[in-house]
Amino acid sequence: MSKSRNKGGQGTPATVALAKAGIDFTLHPYEHDANAQAYGEEAADALGVPYERIFKTLVAEVEGGLAVAVVPVAGKLDLKAFAAALGSKRAAMADAAKVERVTGYVVGGISPLGQRRPLPTVVDASALGFETIYFSAGRRGLQIETAPAELVRLTSAVTAPIGKTG
Repeated sequence: MSKSRNKGGQGTPATVALAKAGIDFTLHPYEHDANAQAYGEEAADALGVPYERIFKTLVAEVEGGLAVAVVPVAGKLDLKAFAAALGSKRAAMADAAKVERVTGYVVGGISPLGQRRPLPTVVDASALGFETIYFSAGRRGLQIETAPAELVRLTSAVTAPIGKTG
């Protein structure tokens, strides 16, 4: 893996955070289809990467406010498990407009890194089974590939089985 820093005008707050931390990563641009509804699956298909290795960034409301879930695009977020991982009783998906305002990213391009203010983060435990994983670089059509342990470290995330199939 190579450090990719702001090549071709692709710098985002997420790539800046990785570069600043000295973390190795690779950027994977792809042609985003404006009609796509499933952004993670679109990225996986465009890049030829198994769905289990591409992770989507979801934001949910928990008792303490907003929190980030990073789960494989192959499944869904288990809200109960997510809430439990954060010591909360319940969680519900957050309003998209609020998420965009708080993170500074648009839906479909939300990265767990480089958000306007760091939010509590939970990374699905399955991520640790891969040498590298892919997640949004902060805009539609651009994915970051890096070691999952680096994502966990940089976001101060907890890991827990928060993804479910189906």
